[in-house]
Amino acid sequence: MHRNGSDPASPGRNSPASAPDAPPAYDSEDRAALHALAAIAPGLRLASALVTAGAIIAALYFGRDLLIPLALAVLLGFLLDPVVRRLKRWGLPRMAAIFVTVALALGALTGLGFYLGGQLASLAESLPRYQHTMIVKLQTLRNSIESPGALEGLTATFGRLREEISGSLEERDDATPSASNDAGAEVQTVQLAPQQLSPAQQAGIWLLHISEPLFTAGIVLLFVILVLLDRDGLRERLLRLVGGNIHLATDALDEAAQRIGKYLRMQLIVNIAYGFPLAIGLWLIGVPGAPLWGVVAALMRYIPYVGPALAAIFPLALSFAVGHGWDMLLWTLALIVALELISNNLIEPWLYGESTGLSTLAIIVSATFWTALWGPIGLILATPLTVCLLVLGRSIEALNFLEVLLGSDPVLTPPQRLYQRLLVEDVDSAMDLARSTIKQHMADSPGESGPPSAVTHLYDAVALPALRLSSQAHSSLATAEQRFRFNNGMDEWLAELADAYPPEPATLPAAGEYARVHCLGARWEVDGMAAAAMAHSLRLFGHRASYSEHALGARMHLHTLPDLSSTAVLCLAVFSPSPQAQIRYLARHIRQHWPHVRIVAGIWNAPSLALTPELAGRVLADHLVGRLHEMVMRVDHLLHAEGALDYHPAPPPANEAQRLQALHDSGLLHAPQAQELYQDCVRRAINAFDMKHAQIALIDAQWIHTPATSLITPKESAPLAGLPRAQSISAHIASQAAPLVIEDTQADLRFANNPHVLAHGMRFYAGVPLLDRHGHTLGALSIMDDQPHAEADIDMALLQYMASELMAALHKLLRPRKPSLKEAVLKATRSNAESDGESDGADEDKSQSNGNGNDQNGGQPLSSDTPPKDH
Repeated sequence: MHRNGSDPASPGRNSPASAPDAPPAYDSEDRAALHALAAIAPGLRLASALVTAGAIIAALYFGRDLLIPLALAVLLGFLLDPVVRRLKRWGLPRMAAIFVTVALALGALTGLGFYLGGQLASLAESLPRYQHTMIVKLQTLRNSIESPGALEGLTATFGRLREEISGSLEERDDATPSASNDAGAEVQTVQLAPQQLSPAQQAGIWLLHISEPLFTAGIVLLFVILVLLDRDGLRERLLRLVGGNIHLATDALDEAAQRIGKYLRMQLIVNIAYGFPLAIGLWLIGVPGAPLWGVVAALMRYIPYVGPALAAIFPLALSFAVGHGWDMLLWTLALIVALELISNNLIEPWLYGESTGLSTLAIIVSATFWTALWGPIGLILATPLTVCLLVLGRSIEALNFLEVLLGSDPVLTPPQRLYQRLLVEDVDSAMDLARSTIKQHMADSPGESGPPSAVTHLYDAVALPALRLSSQAHSSLATAEQRFRFNNGMDEWLAELADAYPPEPATLPAAGEYARVHCLGARWEVDGMAAAAMAHSLRLFGHRASYSEHALGARMHLHTLPDLSSTAVLCLAVFSPSPQAQIRYLARHIRQHWPHVRIVAGIWNAPSLALTPELAGRVLADHLVGRLHEMVMRVDHLLHAEGALDYHPAPPPANEAQRLQALHDSGLLHAPQAQELYQDCVRRAINAFDMKHAQIALIDAQWIHTPATSLITPKESAPLAGLPRAQSISAHIASQAAPLVIEDTQADLRFANNPHVLAHGMRFYAGVPLLDRHGHTLGALSIMDDQPHAEADIDMALLQYMASELMAALHKLLRPRKPSLKEAVLKATRSNAESDGESDGADEDKSQSNGNGNDQNGGQPLSSDTPPKDH
């Protein structure tokens, strides 16, 4: 009997005759089972993850005899592979290059071992001479510790005084122990003599102690050779294991190799930069074996945290033993402390930078974890192994938690960080975030207008997106208390930001005054906060601006609007995801009462809405903007439209004279031999970024030279030869000496009406400066498209790399080549031969002129193009 009394032959929910897209019908038992399964699913996933992690840890622990040599071999492979590749470029076969590299490494290690052994033997011979000094110092130190101090004397005095006052002295027991009766008994001493071992037995014990390290070293050496031999094959197998996305897997392996390789190279430089000065300093102080302790310190610093402390013990102990006073010990301690401070605070941050991408806490925890699993070797391998885990977390979606736990990059975006801090009313941390963002923007864009542009960028990139998060979570996620705390925190943060970056006093309206530019929140609390931010930004750019909140109530009823009789431009702040109705309602009312007012509406919470002039006309607004920077430019254009250009030429930079001199001295303006480089760079940029156009521009005083471009003249099919500097976007790159990204040229008033931009239908532009070796901006490498693009979708680091690669190739191509020694010798020999020939010819001419030469030519020398008649 089937459930629900259905016949198996009849069409039902599982028969082919049933609708294929119809959802399955479940009865109450099925639904209960599904609910129960859904309830325990998170617990099952957690249990499965814990079991998997436990199995992996157990495999790492019990397989350490095999995994440790393999990990060491891979680590050494990262160090030796660049040498192998360099030898291959010099013409050696791969096998020969590998064996030469391994032989050099083994020779260096063997030589270092013999050197350290000799230093230790020499030090061991000289140590007995310092025995008396050590004994005297230890006795002095013990006497200083055991001698009664002022506190002990004071305590004894009070004790005696108390005994005298109380008059009660403790009785001493003079009874002798019973065992003293047998004191004179003779005690027999038994001593066990150690068994004498033969030389063969001693050699066997010694070999037994060193067999395991030698066996491990042999396995590591074999693995290193195999890794170097089959490097490409191992890489391909790892690509296959990581996943089917070959692009993602290749990037992951490349990132791991770069991070680990850079970390090891930088660590070598840091260790040498520490050990060499330490050896010199100890030698100047007079500590015996100074070179030995410098080498030991450099080697021990490969062991994180513990190594530097262990390396410092040996010279400190020796300075204590050797010096007759305490000066040598104090000087040695001061030297070590000074070198540690310099290395930890200056050299390591400068060289390491972001080489590993690991957070400090992750490094400490990983060192503890790998040491617990693999012992001291695990401590050495902790950082490279953790870097591999970090790369796996970035590349495999299921392991993204590893990137969150181990990475040094912030896991929250700047808007999320601001929103989280204001949720708990942590205004101080929010101000720190604001200052760091402003400082970073001013450093990245030095040519822009300082704090006004940086604060506007803060509002655009951080504050308005944080308000968008608050608006989206208003009714679904945030509680009433959380909304209350966020609103209070945001109000306080905006007030402190206005105090930290104050505008000119002339831009501040009087109390109750509605200025020429007025910012108005449409309906909600976040609209009013955005209006305050808009007013602050406009004031920083020199506009006298006021603001007010909540033009509409919760029921879309008009509140008392401000008197806009003296207002020329009204800036609306709207956070509604469908803002058309609100804007149209407000604009209609405003135009009925104040028809002279121009309306610029900021759409802050509708990223998918196309802010076209047609939409602005439908909602009765003059302009619709999606960024505060664009609103500032719109207001500036509306207030100063009379007599203004349709576009904004770039101002010259402060170092324009030096920049132009560097451009003309570089030879780039007259370098036909560089044409192939230019064209190749443009082709690669178009292909890599999937853009329609790319261009190389050289920025002269009044003209932009374009030696390579995919743009063509509007009326011809020939490439664009150049354009006036006033119409060029690339001139702005020279002005600010920084990269420039324009997501939509029609939304940027600097370029919206630029004739060059309009003629080529250019909607997107991204460019980076072409810098010479002195930092002068000679030109720009740019990509362009006829569709807008988001800045986040463009890999600006790659574009900058292509620009630096191009400039390096141009420098190599155009620099004057110095002749080799062979060429110089040949040239000198040839010039000497020519000078000897000329002197011989002159003597012959002289002899002929003394004969009949002068008679034939009337005393004149022979013409070069008329031979003598005798000839």
